[in-house]
Amino acid sequence: MPHFPVNHPARPVYRVLAGLVGLYILLFGVWGVVLTWGDPLFDRGDQWALGLRTNLAFSLASVAFGIVLIVGASRRGNLGHYMNLTAGIVFLVTSVLMMAVLQTEANFLNFSMSTVIVSMIFGLILLGTGLYDKVGSDENAEEERRRRHHPVSEAHSR
Repeated sequence: MPHFPVNHPARPVYRVLAGLVGLYILLFGVWGVVLTWGDPLFDRGDQWALGLRTNLAFSLASVAFGIVLIVGASRRGNLGHYMNLTAGIVFLVTSVLMMAVLQTEANFLNFSMSTVIVSMIFGLILLGTGLYDKVGSDENAEEERRRRHHPVSEAHSR
């Protein structure tokens, strides 16, 4: 997208933030797997890990997702940028869908309202980090800065 900032000065901070979210999700998933091992995959029991309700399926998905986010945060290229954007959208969509089925049998990931809220917060954080951690050449970054600071002069020169 042409409107994403390229080489944002706070890009390392955003990558660390995405990595911390990934680390929390990984720890939550590992702890959830330990707690729910032996339960049915989509159990609707009362298992809580790190403040969020879970089941074995949600814990296993969290382990995989946490690893993906940590790998994305450790990459210097645009792979992390695209991974964070995608993960943010996935978290937001999943949280809204699970909120819609919270009190029904369709709540197969055993979400609670606190899990929905944390998923929305993580989705917004990852979407925000994905918007600002795009990497480009120095020339592209300078052209974008020039266009951003002088939009009127750019329009008249065309």
